[in-house]
Amino acid sequence: MTPTTVALAPAPGGVRTPVIGVYDPRLQTTSLCLAVAHGARRDPEGASGVAHLLEHLLFSLPAGGRHSFAEQIERMGGQTNAETGLETMLFYAQVAAEDAEVAAPAMLRSVLTPVFDHAIFDREREVVVKELVTAAADPADLVQDAVFAKLFPGHLLSRPIGGDIEELKRLTVAEVEGEHRRDFLHRPRALVVVGPRPIEGLDELLAELTAAPAELPAEAPAFAPLPAADTSLPRWPLDRDFAWVCLAARSCELNSSEEAAYKLIATLLGSSPSSLLYRKLRGEEALSYSFESWNRSYSDTGVWRLLAGVEPQNADRLVEIVDGLLADLAEGRLTEEDFDSARRKAEMRLVLQAESPLDHAQLIAMHTRAGTLDWSLTQARADLRAVTRPQLAAAAATLRANLVVAVRPDAS
Repeated sequence: MTPTTVALAPAPGGVRTPVIGVYDPRLQTTSLCLAVAHGARRDPEGASGVAHLLEHLLFSLPAGGRHSFAEQIERMGGQTNAETGLETMLFYAQVAAEDAEVAAPAMLRSVLTPVFDHAIFDREREVVVKELVTAAADPADLVQDAVFAKLFPGHLLSRPIGGDIEELKRLTVAEVEGEHRRDFLHRPRALVVVGPRPIEGLDELLAELTAAPAELPAEAPAFAPLPAADTSLPRWPLDRDFAWVCLAARSCELNSSEEAAYKLIATLLGSSPSSLLYRKLRGEEALSYSFESWNRSYSDTGVWRLLAGVEPQNADRLVEIVDGLLADLAEGRLTEEDFDSARRKAEMRLVLQAESPLDHAQLIAMHTRAGTLDWSLTQARADLRAVTRPQLAAAAATLRANLVVAVRPDAS
């Protein structure tokens, strides 16, 4: 079904909430995804992790009763979650279609008009700290933070999305509430609804929730110039039995005509048995069982990233293989069969997401960047099909020339 968009009139503060609806009468569930163009990149200096903590709080605070929004949805038999990225936050839920008129207002009130509570704040801050401690024990998590630190040394983009434990411990409920009031509420947002029919009363509710004047928005942080990446090779932890190696390079910013080419390279060097990397790394040399890649674009740059688990003594060979495959792509050594296979695989990944209502809602929310960009599945598929060999070669050459490598655990 084709998405339909209803753009609400701006509230006094200048923020509006477009409702992007995808309706199919055959569906028995309604999926909701509220996207806000706010993320870890906007965390103030000394408050790394405030966006992540705010995400936890908004679904944990009581929502019009004694239960949190998350618990309300689970009691309906539905499912819900939220996630924080560098530039976008998503809040989503899936419920039976007959419960949508209750779930949607509960979600919107939880996110837009929360009542902050000191006891819940203290509890959730401790939960987030424990989440970060858990992640710090997982080299697969740590290596991705490490590669961003090498891609963007000293830059806001190098900070872990989850935050810094010591800075999180110092945060107060007043600081988080202030961040919500002065910045979060002034950021672009959109609500995606995928279900059998529109939700009654939604437009009126959104107008009500955004009608009250808020504080003046916080001054937008200027994008600092991107620093030179650290392309030095790490020392391998040869005293360990296993390590996670992350290879990455800057790609292209949002809305770039080059984005589809980088996504195809992520497919060509991805985890599918049809990929070039799978055939070489696993099929021919049996060097790795677990590996995957992606490309993500941001406002002023992008990141192409490959993560692989290997025995440390094979790490050099992994880097050689990736470099060699990028060289092949940069120099046009790609069969038409593999080129076509990668395009079809990348297309089908999008199609399969769109076949799942909740995934579809998240897909639209992310790619429209909280309603600020035009996006459709049809156009995204067409963009992948339109990638030319010279475009693919240029993207591969860019990646190869700027490849950054990190490993965790560190060498002793």
